[in-house]
Amino acid sequence: MDVNTLKAVYFIGAGGIGMSALVRYFLSKGKEVGGYDRTPSELTEKLIREGAALHYEEDAALIPAPFRNKETTLVVYTPAIPSSHQELAYFRDHGFEIQKRAQVLGMLTRTERGLCVAGTHGKTTTSTMAAHLLHQSHVGCNAFLGGISKNYGTNLLLSEKSDLVVIEADEFDRSFHWLTPYATVITATDSDHLDIYGTHEAYVESFRKYTSLVRPDGFLILKQGLGWQPDIQEGVTVYTYSVEEGDFHAENLRIGNGEIVFDYVSPFGDIRDIRLGVPVYVNVENGIAAMALAQIGGATAEEIRAAMASFQGVDRRFDFQLKTDRVVFLSDYAHHPEEIRQSVTSLRRLYPDRKLTAVFQPHLFTRTRDFYREFADSLSLLDEVILLDIYPAREAPLPGVTSQLIYDQLRPGMEKCLCRKEDLLDLLKGKSVEVLLTLGAGDVDNYVPQITQLLKERC
Repeated sequence: MDVNTLKAVYFIGAGGIGMSALVRYFLSKGKEVGGYDRTPSELTEKLIREGAALHYEEDAALIPAPFRNKETTLVVYTPAIPSSHQELAYFRDHGFEIQKRAQVLGMLTRTERGLCVAGTHGKTTTSTMAAHLLHQSHVGCNAFLGGISKNYGTNLLLSEKSDLVVIEADEFDRSFHWLTPYATVITATDSDHLDIYGTHEAYVESFRKYTSLVRPDGFLILKQGLGWQPDIQEGVTVYTYSVEEGDFHAENLRIGNGEIVFDYVSPFGDIRDIRLGVPVYVNVENGIAAMALAQIGGATAEEIRAAMASFQGVDRRFDFQLKTDRVVFLSDYAHHPEEIRQSVTSLRRLYPDRKLTAVFQPHLFTRTRDFYREFADSLSLLDEVILLDIYPAREAPLPGVTSQLIYDQLRPGMEKCLCRKEDLLDLLKGKSVEVLLTLGAGDVDNYVPQITQLLKERC
């Protein structure tokens, strides 16, 4: 279906962070946009105010009239939606054009130059940073982001002058196989989504398949030391990156007084005195990858240096909510053992002499089953852990899989407890915390405003 002939687009799972960027994109193109999501949220309410006709009850009778013409309507769904969903079944039974979110993004990468960020972790921050660097430059860009940029208050950036489109390339359900990148970063390939892939080998093979999709005139930028060889088309230029080595890396790293400054080394030209707008150690590596994409896109050294300093971060990614002499509180979306390790390590560098307490809500029963030992190893780097129940997302419970699995593997002697999320605020009222971190991709973030207020009252 040609986007230009579309009159209406209907989204099933409209409130997801990736789906909502497409909702906004089609609204910007003047299309009728509607859809369903399971629960109201601040994001869905914003989409409604922006013009989307959304509802929260699964019922085909609620599909508005503008979305019942199969000749002019595109239906977009997220893989998290079950095939038995009533509205999806209606569109399927009536012969509508139905595409996954990734298919729509893939279409854009075949008409624009896609700058994509893939990997087990770091995707959202790296892609949002790259989008900011380009958006602030003379080049400009379009961007479909997996988080809300704090610089712009949105997950969608649009440009009338640029043919560049920044996309977070999601490996869940092999979604990134729909993309045709002009340039892509791969940040990491630590095992994840084993409910989809089964084995680490199959997970890595999916990334090898992804590398074969890079355009012949394109660029592949791999994190140094991934341990596998890409499968590329003839003509693709391959680079490596990391903090300390690779074609793109940092030198003369300076950390102190709440700042991180370094010199950026690149085949496209070095840039001295890069100052991180969000000064956490993990953003050195994220920044190196983002700057590589920005240079490929055509941003200048001066533009990159200024934009790196002005980058404000992404909601729920190492997101400081409160920072005083007495207490520090931040939220982070980390939901994989290696992400948690990076978050805790970065926090420890910032506050080496203070007690670190984390509230962790495991995400998915299958991920907890597959990685409970690794979660415990990463969480054991903290001084205190408060474990909430598992957030199920799209899954049904698994027998014997609870947060107790992680609890039992935590470092002996450390402060730890299991807590129902509805009891979390009362528990925190009775605790003296110095640096508090909420971790997880579930709904623990809903408690962040109340936790922030509770801690402010103590200051």
